[in-house]
Amino acid sequence: MPRSIWTGAISFGLVTVPVKMYSAVSRKTVRFHQLNGKTGMRIQQKRVDPTTGDEVNYEDIVKGFELTPDRYVLIEPGELEALDPKKTKAIEIEDFVALDEIDPIYYDHPYYLAPGPGGAKPYKLLLEAMRETGRVAIATVVIRSKQQLVAVRPMGDDVLGMATMVFPDEVIEPSTVDELSALDDVEIKPQELKIAEQLINSLAGPFDPDKYRDSYREEVLALIDRKAQGEQIAVQPAAEEDEAPVPDLMSALKASLDAVKARDGNGGSTGKKAAAKKPAAKKPAGKKTPAKQS
Repeated sequence: MPRSIWTGAISFGLVTVPVKMYSAVSRKTVRFHQLNGKTGMRIQQKRVDPTTGDEVNYEDIVKGFELTPDRYVLIEPGELEALDPKKTKAIEIEDFVALDEIDPIYYDHPYYLAPGPGGAKPYKLLLEAMRETGRVAIATVVIRSKQQLVAVRPMGDDVLGMATMVFPDEVIEPSTVDELSALDDVEIKPQELKIAEQLINSLAGPFDPDKYRDSYREEVLALIDRKAQGEQIAVQPAAEEDEAPVPDLMSALKASLDAVKARDGNGGSTGKKAAAKKPAAKKPAGKKTPAKQS
C-alpha cells in the first residue's frame, strides 16, 4: 500500500482543501551495484582530495559553484538556508487553463492528491468543478525545500492528479538544434503527403497503454534469473549486417502502406476499424484520462 510523501492543502481564493500527496508512478529500472570483479565485494565510494589523496570528512565538505575549472565561489549552508522558499503547506493555485494549452514537454513527475482529514467534500467539489469546466490548475508548492511549479487536473472519476513542471527557461528552444535548419530547403510533394497521411490513418487506433512493454527490462531480469539459477550464458558475437540500399521515399511509403493492408487482410485498415469503434465525445480533461502526464 502506498504511503503519502507530503501533506498540505490546495488553496484557491478563500477555499482550502486538505490533501495528501502520493507518487503516481513506481519506476521499474533494473539497478546494478559496482563490485570488485576479483573478490565479488561491493565497491565503496569515498570522498578524496585529489591533491593529498586523503579522505575528506563529511563535515569538512562545503558547496562550491564553478566559475572556471580552477575557480569556485564557496557558499555556506546558512547562506542557502536564508534563501529557502517559505516552507508553507499550501498548493497555491494561480491560474486555471485549458489542458490542451500545456505542451507535454513541461511535465516532469506525476503524483496523486487524495483528500486529507475533513477534506472530502471540498476535494470532490474542486474535482467536479474542474472536470465540468475542462480546466487545469497551475500552482506553486514547496516540496523538500524546493519551490515547484505544478499542474493539478482531474484524472478519471475520483482523483486529482498533480504533475511537477519545468520552468520555461529550462526548456531548450528547438531553434538551437542545428540539424533542423536542413528542413528549410526540403519540399514535400502532394502525393508523398497523401500517402504518408494514409499510412498514419491505417495505423491509427485508440491508445492502449497495456499493449506496450519494456522488453529490454524483461530480458535483463530473465538473464539475471537464469544466471542466478547457475546457467552459463554464451554470448554470441554480433553478426555484421550488410547495409541494404535505401529505397526512395515514395517507394518506402507505398511499401509500408501495402504491408499494413496485407497485415489487416484484403486491404482493410486499422484506422477504419478504430473509427468504427470511436467512443462518444468526452468533456475536456474528462474521465478515464491515463495517469501518466508526460
